[in-house]
This record gives sequence, structure tokens and C-alpha cells, in this order.
Amino acid sequence: MLKSSFWLLLLIILIGCSPEQPSSQLKQIYARDSIRVGILHGPTSYYVGVDGPIGFELELSQALADKLGVQLELFPSYQLEDLLQKLATGKVDYIAGGLTLTEQRQAQFRATPAYRWINEVLVFRQGETWPRSLSELTAPIVVKDSSHAETLRQLQQENPDLVWQEEPILDSDEILQQVIDGEVAYTITDSNQLALNRRFYPKLSLAMTVKDNLPVSWLLADNNDDSLFTVLIEFFGNVYQNGNLIALEDKYFGHVQEFDYVDTLAYIDAIEQTLPQYRPWFEHYSGELDWRLLAAVSYQESHWNPVAKSPTGVRGLMMLTLPTAKQMGVTSRLDPEQSIRGGSRYLHRLFSRIPERIAMPDRLWFALASYNIGWGHVEDARKLSQAMGADPDKWLEVKPQLPLLRQRRYYQHTKYGFARGDEAVTYVENIRRYYDTLLWVDERQQAEQRIEQQKLRLSEQLDSVTLPPITPEVEPESALKPEPEHNNF
Repeated sequence: MLKSSFWLLLLIILIGCSPEQPSSQLKQIYARDSIRVGILHGPTSYYVGVDGPIGFELELSQALADKLGVQLELFPSYQLEDLLQKLATGKVDYIAGGLTLTEQRQAQFRATPAYRWINEVLVFRQGETWPRSLSELTAPIVVKDSSHAETLRQLQQENPDLVWQEEPILDSDEILQQVIDGEVAYTITDSNQLALNRRFYPKLSLAMTVKDNLPVSWLLADNNDDSLFTVLIEFFGNVYQNGNLIALEDKYFGHVQEFDYVDTLAYIDAIEQTLPQYRPWFEHYSGELDWRLLAAVSYQESHWNPVAKSPTGVRGLMMLTLPTAKQMGVTSRLDPEQSIRGGSRYLHRLFSRIPERIAMPDRLWFALASYNIGWGHVEDARKLSQAMGADPDKWLEVKPQLPLLRQRRYYQHTKYGFARGDEAVTYVENIRRYYDTLLWVDERQQAEQRIEQQKLRLSEQLDSVTLPPITPEVEPESALKPEPEHNNF
């Protein structure tokens, strides 16, 4: 949920800020031609994926650098304390990392306008004891000096028996992993972090909301230099008003709120058990697309069942209609290789029909929706969006109109008529979730393979080393003679 009142108030207050001094922070940024950002590692902010660095906070910071016309210089860290030290010493201009704006942080730092709102939630492993209240809670573990630790200190004032442990080394994701492994009973995390991790660890369960509607901000040093602070207020105002902030949030978090425990378990099992037999064909026929996206489409269509059949007559791994199969050169829709090849060709054809002016990833989402209900219906929804004052080139603004294609008062004025547009929206969001999960699983498998290869190379190197023979040390002959007996007279 995004709110504008906070940043708008700050903007009004700072309109009359004094002119920046010669040594202002903004002048220093322009002088070195870069803005230095301390950024937290993590799935909700910044991480290195298969194709390089990615993340919500990274893209938002890049947008700021582009606005200023300078380079983005990253200082990543797993520890907030390390970044706070860099901020205090002037090594970074601000800190980004999905940081909750707590009372303590407000007292110590200057914060940008809030750009996201989250809840802090208590998490446990499904099947373990579910605490229904704080009085039933047994020693949760949280990151040392985190916003979650501060929340627990506040709750302790009304619950004197509340105790917890603060972990000085592990980050929130590592603690969540320990919850899954049964090494930690409870932890507190952010709602968006839980939503992301449940795609990979479906047994993570929400016990209760500990604190809700908390603002998320960037942190700056608390000083009298308003130069960068004023720019940031203007920046967040602009990205909110032009819709870029909402689009970015939808890109990273818009598809993860819906969670199906049974479906997620089944999907992860299918990745391990079923996908390997079809993976070579997904890789071979993926063309310009990521093979994992093609695999995600196939799972949404058929759950990787090569003989799947719907009541409407679509069949196979990629659930092709008979006319589409003929157009794509598929002679047997039940042949897995032909189905994957034909489905990929069809998806590429749809992708090529999307106007080039539409940027990624919106082009991809429109192509996926077209795979489900046809490009003609997607075009109808885009025209309907434009008539309603929405941007027809942005998926985020078109998808609310897609369900309207079910209603006669809307579809009677469209070229292609009735369509189950709501199903197309669900279809795209499901594929996005499946794709993200498959990315994570594949990256983890690749990392494990690299570790095993390194171990193997090290073992081979050790085996190839010829050590000189070990000659046992022989003591001198005199040392082997017994000591003479000493007689007492």
C-alpha cells in the first residue's frame, strides 16, 4: 500500500529550504559523478541473480541516479550495522534496504518519505506449536538491533515475561531458513519477506501480525545539509505521481501475496521429479525467452502432464488448440517435444505482435495474457483502459479492465466480445510466481553444482600431488644405550 501524505507534507515544509552550500552533499555527488548507496542484500531489496544484480531497491536507486544524471555506486552488505557505519563516516550517501522506519531510527537518522508499508509478522513452521498470543510465545530469535528487536522491546513493556534472542551474525532470511530446518521455533519478519519466501518454503506459516502498517524509507545522515534530502522528496513525489513506483512494486511484489500451500508443495516436488525429463526441450526451444519462463507457462497449462486435456479440447504439455497446433506445425499435441516446440513458437508469435513501444516486462505480461485468451481480447481490454483514462501500454493499468470483458455492458462495445478476462489476470500472476520459484530453485541447484565441482577439482589436485616418502627418524646409537645404574655407597 502506498501513501502520499507523508512525503507531500515534507515537500511543503522544505520548499523554502535555503540554497545549498558550496560543500553540500549534492555538489559532492555531481563532483564525483556518482551517488553512493549502501544497500542490504536480500530478496526484497538487492541480490545477484543468474543475469546479474536485481532487486526492488536497486531499480529504485538506479532511477534516482538516472534522474541526477550520475553513476550508481553500490556498497552492498548483509549487515545493517556495517551500512550504518558507512553512513556515519560519509562513505555512502544513503541506505536502501526495505528498512522499517522505527522510532529509534527516526531519532538517529533522517528518513526519506515512506514509499512502502509493511506488517511485522510472527512466523513458525507448519506442524509446530502455533502460538495464539504473546503469552504463549517462547523465545523468538530476531536479527540484532533490527526493527523486529525494537518491536519486541516495545511489546515487553506490556508483557514483562516476553523474552527473545538477538542474532548478531545471521540475517532475516537465514533465520527463516533455520525455522524451516526446525532449528528455530519462531522469528519475526516483514510481511513482504514472508510472502517471497513462502514460494520456496511453503511450510513457513503466519502465526500472527505483531505490528501493522509500518512505513519503509531510505535513511540519510542526520545533519543540516538539505541538498540531497530535498531532491529525494521531489524524486519520491514524482515516481509516485507518474505511476513508476506502483509499477515497480507490482513487478516485485504484486504477484506474491496470493499463496496456496498445497499447490506450492506440489510445484516444488514437480520441479524435482517431473521437470528433468522435459527440461532439455524447454532449453532447446526457448528461443529468445528464458527456458524457465517457458517451463512455468507449461506448468500453469498442464502441470507438466503430456496427456492433459481440458473440457474445451486443448491438449498436451502446452495445452494447444487444434488450429493453433496445425499453424505451429504440430502433428501430435500429445508428443511432449512437439508440444513444447509449438507452444514456444506460438508464444514468440504473440510476443512479436505486442507493440514495440511497450517496455519489458509489460510486453511479456501482455503476451502471456494473449496466450490465455487471445491477443484480440487483450487489445479490447487495452482500448477499454484507454477510454477510462488508464495507460494501455502498462499491464498494471490494463489488468483491472480485463475482468470487465465478462460484463455485457462492456464487452458488447468491443470487437471480440465476451472473454474470461479475470482468468487471464490469474493466469499471468500464477506464471510469474511459478517462474520466480523455478528461478530460485535453479539458481540454488547451480550453486550446489559449483560447490561440488570445486570440491572435485580440489580433491583431484590433492590426489595429483606426489609427496616425498616419509623416512622415520632414527635416534643416534648413544641414545639407544641404557643409562648406567647408579649405586649408593
